[in-house]
Amino acid sequence: MPVDAFANTMYTMAHAHVGSSNYLYRIFYYDCYPLNKKFHNPISKKVIDFAKSGEYAFRMGLFDNLKRKRKVALRLGSLKDNGHWQIYPSKVKELLNGSIIIGDLTENDVFLNIRQKSIDMKIGVDIASLSLKKLVDTIVLFSGDSDFVPAAKLARREGIDFILDPMNANVDPQLFEHIDGLKCVIPPGFSKKTDKC
Repeated sequence: MPVDAFANTMYTMAHAHVGSSNYLYRIFYYDCYPLNKKFHNPISKKVIDFAKSGEYAFRMGLFDNLKRKRKVALRLGSLKDNGHWQIYPSKVKELLNGSIIIGDLTENDVFLNIRQKSIDMKIGVDIASLSLKKLVDTIVLFSGDSDFVPAAKLARREGIDFILDPMNANVDPQLFEHIDGLKCVIPPGFSKKTDKC
């Protein structure tokens, strides 16, 4: 899907939760700038310039597109790269059961271990701030991660209607106890419809 179409779909999904009888305070979009460093693949020894990858171009284009949309606030964290490469779990399984040996691994069997930093904290702080300042009466969270349970609990204690949209992904069972409703608004063609919502 092209960047502009992807950004428009996400924007439409957020507005679909608002409806005609409510007022949109703001759409918060949480992410990290993509990796823009060079690393050597440990198997092939080839240099990989992540700044020239399709993922990098897509993310930067998405951020630029979202910045231009009304009522959208980007909340960008950072990436932590320790320079460590890991073998994909499926390949580790094959190594352990003896169906392959180390020498059989290819450059596509490993990945650079990268972690997002500060995203969960930013989401939690924003949910707490919106709730405690009584700026909104409903919060819709697009996620299925149980890391947000404390923030969801605080919002509900403050009288906020807390809705979860997992976009048809699996939902951590812990979250069901701490939300007021589950609703998916995925437009046709964006993802296969399932019975999870």
